Amino acid sequence: MKFQGIDAIKSACGGILQIGDDSVKVQDEEELRDGAIDKLVYNAVFGDSAEIRGWCRWLIKSASIDLGCAPSSIQGLYEKVGRGEAGGFTVPAINIRGLTYDIARAILRSSEKINMQAVLFEIAKSEIGYTFQHPSEYAAVILAAAIKEGYKGPVFIQGDHYQVTAKNYHADKEKEISGLKKLIADSIAAGFYNIDIDSSTMVELDKGSVKEEQRLNFELAAELTAYIRELEPEGITVSVGGEIGEVGGKNSTVEEFTVYTENYLEVLKSKGDMKGISKISVQTGTSHGGVPLPDGSVAKVALDFQVLEDISKAAVKNYGIAGAVQHGASTLPDEAFDKFPATGTVEVHLATGYQNMVYDSKHLPSDLRDKSYNWLRENCKGEWKEGQTEEQFLYKTRKKGFGPFKEEFWTLPESVRSGIAGELESKFDLLFDKLNCKDTKEQVASTVQVPAGLKFSLEKEISMAE
Repeated sequence: MKFQGIDAIKSACGGILQIGDDSVKVQDEEELRDGAIDKLVYNAVFGDSAEIRGWCRWLIKSASIDLGCAPSSIQGLYEKVGRGEAGGFTVPAINIRGLTYDIARAILRSSEKINMQAVLFEIAKSEIGYTFQHPSEYAAVILAAAIKEGYKGPVFIQGDHYQVTAKNYHADKEKEISGLKKLIADSIAAGFYNIDIDSSTMVELDKGSVKEEQRLNFELAAELTAYIRELEPEGITVSVGGEIGEVGGKNSTVEEFTVYTENYLEVLKSKGDMKGISKISVQTGTSHGGVPLPDGSVAKVALDFQVLEDISKAAVKNYGIAGAVQHGASTLPDEAFDKFPATGTVEVHLATGYQNMVYDSKHLPSDLRDKSYNWLRENCKGEWKEGQTEEQFLYKTRKKGFGPFKEEFWTLPESVRSGIAGELESKFDLLFDKLNCKDTKEQVASTVQVPAGLKFSLEKEISMAE
C-alpha cells in the first residue's frame, strides 16, 4: 500500500482529487471513500518519507474542507451553553491511543445513529509521545475517518492536558514553556482548534491563600491563552480549557474556581482584548486510568458529583463559561454517566476504558497482545513499583504498547479490526445515549461555522512529518 514517490500519489488520486497549488477539490467522493482514502491515510502515517507523509496529510485535510467535514472549534456551542441557551448534554472527549482510524470511524458511526455532532477527538501531550502520534498525523487520521464514513459537519480535534511539568518548569522555566508553545503551534497548524491548557500541576497547596496557591496556574494559563490567540487561523476562535485541580489530587472547590477565574481573566485582560477559557477541568475523586487492584481489576471510585454541579453552575452564572469538565471517567460504571448531564458537566474525558477493551477483546490475536506485554516487561520495568502484582504493572503500562506496535495493530486483518471496532461502537452507543447527546447536530450547526478561507500548508505538513 505504500506510495513510491509523489508522482505515485498524484496518479492514485487521478480523477478523484483535483490538486491545486493550495487547495483540493474532490471530483469523485465515492471513489475516494471506496479505497483511495485508505491508502492515503496509511501513507499519512507509515509513508517512507516525510514528503510522502506530508503530502498525504495535506491531501486528506484539504479534501475534508471541500467535503464539509473540516476541523473546527467547539467554541460557539460552548458560548451558547455559557449563556444558558443550550445544555442538558455532556460532550464526550475521546482519547484514541491505538487503532485510531478504525476507532474514530466507530465513534462517527455511533454519533450518526442519534443525530449527534458534539464529540471531541483528543490526544494528550503525554499520549503523543508514547503512542507515536504527532498532532499533524492524528488530525489527518481523524479527518480520513470522517471522509471514509461520509460524515458531514464540523470535526472537533482537541489537544488534551497540554501540561506544564512542574519539575521541568522549576529546573528551566523558559525551556519548558517554549516546548509547550511549540506543541501548541504545531497543533493549531495541524487542525487542533480545541486545546486544554493544564497548568494545574503548578498549584502549590502550602502557600497560605487560595490566590497564592493558584498564582502560577492562572498566570501560565493566561500566557498560553494569549499565545493561542496569536496563532489561531482567521475566523476561528480556538476553544481553550483551563484546569484548577490536578487529576488524582484533592477535590476542587468553588472558591478555587472563582479565585482562579477572576485572576486569570485579569491577567488575560492586561495582555489585550481576547476571549478566555470556555470550560474548566476539576478534580472530583477520579484518577487517570483508574486504580488497579492486585488482580488487575479496577477499584470503585467515590466521585463527587456535587463538585461538578456547583462549579458548573458558578461557571455559567458568573462568567459565561460552559461548565466543569470531568477527566478520568472511562473506567467508571455505566450507571454513572447519566449523572454528568444532570449536573451540568459540559465535557467528560474518556480514554483508558476503550484501550482496555482493545487489549481484552476476544478478536485481538493473542500473539500481538503477548508481544506487547513482553515489550512492556522489558522496556518499562523501571515503572514496576515495589509491591505491584504483574497484573497491576501491565494494567498501568499497557497504554505504552500501542506506539511500538502501531503498524501491527493498524494492519490486523479487516475482520479483526471490525470486530474490535464493533465492540467499541456498542459501548459508544450506550454512553452517548447516557450523556444525552442525541440531536445535538442542530445545535452544533447553528453555532459552529468553518471559515470559507480555511487552508492547510503543504510545506508545513511536510516539515511536521519529519
